[in-house]
Parts: sequence; structure tokens; C-alpha cells
Amino acid sequence: MNPAPHIMTDTDTPAARAEVIAIPAVKVRRRAPRWQTRLNGVLQRVIPALLGLLLLGVAWQFAAMYSKGFPTPLSTLESALTLFADPFYNEGPNDQGIGWNVLASLTRVGIGFGLAALVGIPLGFLIGRFLFVARMFNPLIALLRPVSPLAWLPIGLLLFQKAEPASSWTIFICSIWPMVINTADGVKRVPQDYLNVARVLRLSEWTVMRRILFPAVLPAVLTGVRLSVGIAWLVIVAAEMLTGGLGIGFWIWNEWNNLNVENIIIAILIIGVVGLLLEQALMLLARRVSWQDN
Repeated sequence: MNPAPHIMTDTDTPAARAEVIAIPAVKVRRRAPRWQTRLNGVLQRVIPALLGLLLLGVAWQFAAMYSKGFPTPLSTLESALTLFADPFYNEGPNDQGIGWNVLASLTRVGIGFGLAALVGIPLGFLIGRFLFVARMFNPLIALLRPVSPLAWLPIGLLLFQKAEPASSWTIFICSIWPMVINTADGVKRVPQDYLNVARVLRLSEWTVMRRILFPAVLPAVLTGVRLSVGIAWLVIVAAEMLTGGLGIGFWIWNEWNNLNVENIIIAILIIGVVGLLLEQALMLLARRVSWQDN
């Protein structure tokens, strides 16, 4: 049986076949080297920050030009060089370097904040887990949380009869609320399916806390910790201004009495830098241990 005759079409000519086979050239975009990508990312962060600092310096200079007695950035820099030449000198209880004052404030913050974490985080777990505990403590939290931090200082002075525990007490009572609230809210947001599985497996309450709730609530706990340490560092300056003794707050007040405005501005910058470092350290810790990033 003879095959069917081939019918010639317009696409059977050599020119037509070449047009069919031809593929338009695609321009491939060359990927930038990794170092260049990282450099661009760094520049995109550093340049805006430098512009912001430059804007602050210009505003500072204008304030010094039109305000009597306000120091210029240059005079403040000269005072800073003198101040940091020996930050840990000790000439007596009331005359110590800025380094010792910062360390004293950080110690008070560490004591009050640590006690707040030991009490606030477990209390937040209990409030979020058990309805009865939540109904018992929620009215107290709503009543006490809006109270000004410095309002607690006289209570601490009356209870402890000393300035040192009173400052830590003020830090404790003011920094506990974010940890309690964020921890309780994190426990309430845990999917109910997790708890149903634990109920089917008849897990103990301690096992539920340790193996289910704590890993799921850890990001919320760290958020509360970050907020609390910021509040603690904010409150300690005001508390030390009133209680006196060694500390960055009392140092600022003492420099004001001596009319050393340059040193006051330096202390403000130190407070900002230390607070920024504390917050960044906690944010780094939160990214490292957060199960959501895994």
C-alpha cells in the first residue's frame, strides 16, 4: 500500500523552517557579586542613619547659637574626651567616674528586672492558662499598671527604710507588667488543637507547660522582656535623682547643681546608647530562639 503523498505547505521551504526554529535571544541579567550585595545593604542602612545624626547635629548647633548657656557639639565633645579619659576613677563615695555610675545603675536594673522576670513570667503563664487565676489578677493588674513609676518610690522607702532597695523595688513594680501581660496573651493564643492532643495523651500540667506552652509562647515572653527592660532603664534615672547615691541619675542631678551642662548631655547620650544596646541584645536573643524562624 503506497503512503499518502506529502503535500507541500508554506512552512516546508528552508526560509520558513528557519523562522520556525529561530528562538529570540533572551538577555540574561548578570547577578551582582555577593560582596557588592552586602555592601549595598550596609550602605542603605548606614547612609540614612548618618543623615539623621547630621540633622541632629545641625539642630543642636542652632540651639546652642540661639540659647544662652547651651553647649555646642564641639564643646560637648571636648568634655566627653576629658570625661572618658578616666571613667573609673574613685575619689570617694560622692566623686566617682561615669563608668562606676553606669555600672551602679545597671546593677539596680538587673536586680529589679530579674525579680520581675522571676515573678512576672510564671504569673503570666498561670493567668493565661487558668481562667480562675485570670479573673483573680486581671482587676489588680488593671488597677496598678497605670500608676506612675515614681509613685511607688515613697512606698519602697517606707518599706525598706533605705534608698538602695527602694530603687530596685521601683524597677520591679514597674517592669513586671509587660512580662505578665505579654506572657498571658501568648498562652491564650496557643492553638486549642495542641491542648486537645495533650488532653488525649493525658499529659501532666507540668509537661504541657514545658513541652507545649513554653516553646509556643517564647516569642511573646521575649517581647515582654524587651519592653520591660526599656521601662526599667527609663525609670532608674528618675528614681536615682530622688534617692541620691551612686548612679547615672544622681550623677546627672549633681552635674546640674554644678552647672556642667556638657556632662548632662553626655549622660543623656550614654543613657540612650546603653538602652539601645540592651534592646538590640534582647532582639538578637529573640531571633535566635524564636521557633517561628526555624
